[in-house]
Amino acid sequence: MQPPAEHVHWMFATGFLVLGLCLLAEAIVGPEVWGRRRWRAYLWPGFAFGMGIFMWPVMVFFTNSTIHTLAHGAWAQVMMLAGGAELGLVRGKLKSPLWRLCIALAFLVSGTAFLIHEQNGWYFQRSAFLHHLIGWTMVTATIFPLGRALRRRSLVFESGFALTFVVLAVFLYCDRDLAPIFGHLSPLAGNPHR
Repeated sequence: MQPPAEHVHWMFATGFLVLGLCLLAEAIVGPEVWGRRRWRAYLWPGFAFGMGIFMWPVMVFFTNSTIHTLAHGAWAQVMMLAGGAELGLVRGKLKSPLWRLCIALAFLVSGTAFLIHEQNGWYFQRSAFLHHLIGWTMVTATIFPLGRALRRRSLVFESGFALTFVVLAVFLYCDRDLAPIFGHLSPLAGNPHR
């Protein structure tokens, strides 16, 4: 038996919340203090890479159309690329700070995939609204990883980057497949779950 799609969204929301809180803690205390325990430096990139790996089964078992399969596959690839690039930087295997631009690419690709794969309008149902909102949030928030890559240790870019993950987690926790948005539910959407 497959769990509802909203349960999968909630699991990834928990992952994004963990990512956001780790990054926020690092932004608050600074990279020197955060790096006193070597394992902490690997925490968020490893978690991002792991979330990319877990996106592959979601793509295989929880998609119902080609466009959803392509979107989930793109998310899996860019999450693994971004996490892997950060892991390589932390380990010292990658030297150029331009590898941090992989995260900006991941944000842009993910936001675009959210927008493209949602075929319904904003007010069709709650999940459609949230897909549009998440897509535009990620496309707009690409400025944070871009600024973070170009201006290291900027509190604005570091904290904005971290808070983007927290906001995404909140959006994903709000997801319910067939639920009204602002009191509106399209008659084409079906009967609400609750």
